[in-house]
Amino acid sequence: VTMATGQKLMRAIRVFEFGGPEVLKLQSNVAIPIPKDHQVLIKVQACGVNPVDTYIRSGTYSRKPLLPYTPGLDVAGIIEAVGESVSAFKKGDRVFTTSTISGGYADARVKAGESVLVHGASGGVGIAACQIARAYGLKVLGTAGTEEGQKIVLQNGAHEVFNHKEANYIDKIKKSVGEKGVDVIIEMLANVNLSNDLNLLSHGGRVIVVGSRGPIEINPRDTMAKESSIIGVALYSSTK
Repeated sequence: VTMATGQKLMRAIRVFEFGGPEVLKLQSNVAIPIPKDHQVLIKVQACGVNPVDTYIRSGTYSRKPLLPYTPGLDVAGIIEAVGESVSAFKKGDRVFTTSTISGGYADARVKAGESVLVHGASGGVGIAACQIARAYGLKVLGTAGTEEGQKIVLQNGAHEVFNHKEANYIDKIKKSVGEKGVDVIIEMLANVNLSNDLNLLSHGGRVIVVGSRGPIEINPRDTMAKESSIIGVALYSSTK
């Protein structure tokens, strides 16, 4: 379909007000964007359903996009067009994106030889974290709640895996890393684990909060003697 102006149209799920799934509206007359100088246009072939998408749609996320917007953070596809200043990509390239990535992971300043604990390592983000951490030469520890999940964690780069449903799994992690503690913790469920995370950290250790489903009480003193850090990270950039 093409507009009178010559711009092509597409179908898209649009959100005009925050709320439940019922606010998702299918439109068939949405203009296909034209990439600006430093942008690329991706023909989406697969799109993940991220829990954050539901938080944004409901209006409960810390950052709200301007309405109306098209949801969908995690996509894979083929580049359809590129802006005039784009040189690293070309039409036809296969790509994936999680939108704009903030600086939280950069702040973690990981280096080879350090240890990283990935909570919920059998999920999509956890698997990627294990693979990247292993490639960086880190000692990779992961947690998962099922036997199948634990196998997946080991297959994707973890040196050791722990069942977070076991009452003593924290003690097992402490035994594995020794008195030094864990250098970096990738935290998917901070409202459950953050207090324990602070006690697991090494001196100068960092907890990277990727996910949380509610509040948690912590003792700030747990960060003081170790001079540790809690760093939030969001993989998020709303579309227009």
